[in-house]
Amino acid sequence: MRSLLSLILLLLSLCMSAAVFPTLRALPQRANECLKLNVARTQGLRWFGGSSTSQKALPFTLQTGRASTANAGAAYNAPADGKVLRMLMFGKPGAGKGTLSSRLVKKYDILSFSTGDLLRQHIAERTEVGRMAETIVAAGELIPDDIMLKVVTSKLDSLHNKHWILDGFPRTLGQGKLLDQHLHERDMPLSLVVNIDVADDIILGRISDRWVHLPSGRVYNLSYNRPKVSGLDDETGEPLAKRPDDNPEIFARRLKTYYAATSPLLSYYASQPSSTTQLVTLTGPTSDEIWPQLEDVLNSAFSALKPRPETREQKRKHSLSDAVLARQKKTETGISN
Repeated sequence: MRSLLSLILLLLSLCMSAAVFPTLRALPQRANECLKLNVARTQGLRWFGGSSTSQKALPFTLQTGRASTANAGAAYNAPADGKVLRMLMFGKPGAGKGTLSSRLVKKYDILSFSTGDLLRQHIAERTEVGRMAETIVAAGELIPDDIMLKVVTSKLDSLHNKHWILDGFPRTLGQGKLLDQHLHERDMPLSLVVNIDVADDIILGRISDRWVHLPSGRVYNLSYNRPKVSGLDDETGEPLAKRPDDNPEIFARRLKTYYAATSPLLSYYASQPSSTTQLVTLTGPTSDEIWPQLEDVLNSAFSALKPRPETREQKRKHSLSDAVLARQKKTETGISN
């Protein structure tokens, strides 16, 4: 009986050994796996926050705030030489500022802004500044300089690396100083101030001969830019008209106002360091004679300023012109032979 009991106990021991021993043998392997997992987790934590020198070589793809800011800055199309055209143009009424600005915008990658257009946009969109300005205008009062500054800079502040021309602001020395201070605080100072100098008698003769297509704003002059049909717009055939202020009396008053307001402004910009803001005066009787001077200034000081790509219509016109010139040359060659 005792032998039978001993045999049973022996068999039970053998069974338990068969079940337990493999588990015991697996323990070191599982412990090793757990250790590796903990090490991997620790390395993962060091990947993002560790300061160990050995971890610096690990690939790092986390988008930090600083990296996002850098990428946002790179999104600007900054000029290659860092020289951005931020331009004001001064000139007497009728000196041709509008004509010259239009030519610049048409030929080069430049944005042009009118203070009046910006103000009307704010009023139409019911912005905070627009509502304030509308109330002041409705009361028949002049808009304060600080509100006009907000109207203008709300647009300019978003154009840090874009070329632009500002028309209609500043008109006074106080406005000029406010604009200068605002732009310097944002590290985007004015780079060019152009003074278009045309003799008073020439302008008087020019506005006396000026006729306008009021719906479109197209301007004709009987001295150098006559309409194809006298008294009619070239594109629509509609009648041309005289501007109400195109007469000698009103011109004399506007000229007096211009001298009183603009002379201090030009003196102020002349006193600024030429390394940041350049003041140039261009003279001539017509816009056609002043235009080459203006282009020379821009091309010499702003090499990053690029011409706009030609539109399909412009390419077609140039192709037609080249074809006509080639035919004329061929005809002339045939005649000479």
